Amino acid sequence: MTAYRSDLLRLLDERGQIHQISDPDALDALALEGPVTAYIGYDLTAPSLHVGHMANIMMLRRLQQSGHRPIVLMGGGTTKIGDPSFRNEQRPLLDDAQIAANKETIKAVFTQFVAFGDGATDAVMVDNADWLDRLEYVPFLREIGRHFSVNRMLSFDSVKSRLDQDQPFSFLEFNYMILQAYDFLELNRRYGCRLQMGGSDQWGNIVNGIELGRRVDGKQLFAVTCPLITTASGAKMGKTAGGAVWLNADMTGPFAFWQYWRNVDDADVVRFLKLFTDLPLAEIERLGALRDAEVNDAKKILATEATAIVHGRAAAEEAEATARKTFEEGALAETLPTVEIDAGSLSQGLGVLGLFVTAGLAASNGEARRLVKGGGLRVNDAPVVDDRAALSDRDLTPEGVIKLSVGKKKHVLLRPR
Repeated sequence: MTAYRSDLLRLLDERGQIHQISDPDALDALALEGPVTAYIGYDLTAPSLHVGHMANIMMLRRLQQSGHRPIVLMGGGTTKIGDPSFRNEQRPLLDDAQIAANKETIKAVFTQFVAFGDGATDAVMVDNADWLDRLEYVPFLREIGRHFSVNRMLSFDSVKSRLDQDQPFSFLEFNYMILQAYDFLELNRRYGCRLQMGGSDQWGNIVNGIELGRRVDGKQLFAVTCPLITTASGAKMGKTAGGAVWLNADMTGPFAFWQYWRNVDDADVVRFLKLFTDLPLAEIERLGALRDAEVNDAKKILATEATAIVHGRAAAEEAEATARKTFEEGALAETLPTVEIDAGSLSQGLGVLGLFVTAGLAASNGEARRLVKGGGLRVNDAPVVDDRAALSDRDLTPEGVIKLSVGKKKHVLLRPR
């Protein structure tokens, strides 16, 4: 680790959240002088952010914890173009209504990570549509566009990877990096923002903003990126066989969120405890020394602490209790994910394969059928042996539900309505 003097860089470094820094000595000195304002931008391409975004959201949390001011930048303007960085094809273009809807559902999650308000270190949330939507094209080209070299823009890895694959790269997308650079300039003018943070795949875009600030306003701006987080197996963070692990509770509930962290690879536990929890480093070191079956205790702590940040302490402890009751005590936990089904249809009998699809435990009847052949499906803890079987109200437990399971760790309750 580098011997940083400021609490900000020392904290980020200790937590494994630094990949690259522009002019680290100058930024370290700036962070010693007083509160630094820094931002991270989030495009509004889906109704929720996912676990893969948590690494850089936690950078905003560390920023505030060390006495500095975070800006959460909603990309209401840049989403209309779509970030082309390291993508094989252009993102689908969303209309204004969908972008606005995504913004509303995404905003709330940030209140779990940072405190908003009017104080010197309180977080601020802004939308780049406030200035990007008002730009006049020709004046913008004359004032801002002239500072960008097309030759240099073509040299960035995010662009080269698309061109090397001979994939179309639209003029619309080509403008994205200019607009992101302009965001940095505008945030410096409006809020005195001196630092942009983000994932390491954003380094080139952030450096563009640093150079634009120097060329146009003569300001020294800074960049810090965190590593792109992959699991020990090399998989992209937050991706599972069932899809993304979302931060919004209506898309991934607290129990499923808790389970994601409980099931991480042993080799990831210490790294993830540093990145995704507020546990003291001494406690993380103690947990990292656990071996064999005791590693599961560290995983449960990771799951509870990460879930507490995103969903609150009460929801995290309830998820932990549900897991303990279901997996360790062999009881039926009423707080398991629940899907309602029509009571009349159930009384007539419903195909078991279709019910697993309805419960979200299988993507299709074909997948459910393959799981049956492999002995992977259970109803009320009994293996499903006939893929043509039907379930009815006779299969309801005394609690009035039917418990569907895939393997040992995925469970859903069917509840008649």
